[in-house]
Amino acid sequence: MSYLDLAYIHLVTVLPCFLIGAWLLLRRKGTTVHKRLGRVYAVLILFTAIVTLPMPAAVGPRLLDHFGFIHLFSVLVLVSVPAALYSIRRGNVSGHRRHMVGVYIGGILIAGTFALMPGRLLYTWLFA
Repeated sequence: MSYLDLAYIHLVTVLPCFLIGAWLLLRRKGTTVHKRLGRVYAVLILFTAIVTLPMPAAVGPRLLDHFGFIHLFSVLVLVSVPAALYSIRRGNVSGHRRHMVGVYIGGILIAGTFALMPGRLLYTWLFA
């Protein structure tokens, strides 16, 4: 699979995460809708993070000539979503909230901001 294929898949999965995540953060918690959309969100955001791992960093320093700082957000998601699920199953609502807000802010908002910086593919698609 090419870098562009992975980028398209990533974009197609992260955009619904942006919308669903915002909805989940703004609406009432613990409802059936929250739980169902939360499951969809968790699967999508985990898939999104996994898809980014084979994508080489295009900007900045690289580890092993592949991984860049932006890959740390993928690790954040891959660690935090299971931790959030573990927390909520144990009744730790505040831990669940902390992890999921961190995933949204770090994994979507901050990483998305970096993806829109000059030199990155998404910047080229949208502004070049």
